[in-house]
Amino acid sequence: MRELIVTNDPVLISYAEALLKDQGIEAVVFDRNISLMEGSIGAFPRRLVVPGELWPKAAEILKHAGLGDWVAGNASQ
Repeated sequence: MRELIVTNDPVLISYAEALLKDQGIEAVVFDRNISLMEGSIGAFPRRLVVPGELWPKAAEILKHAGLGDWVAGNASQ
């Protein structure tokens, strides 16, 4: 699994999940329920991850949707 997006924005995570699902890529959100433990203050970012072999395709999908700035590791790709 490889991080695709790291953010505190639940709307961004949901949007990215929907974009990927529409293209047949199942993404997993790590730390989604951490807000229960932190008191919903947004201190811990959520991580959208995909299988490593699907990361390039998933990153491209998000870039085409205008979310390229949010893609983790974008500068090194």
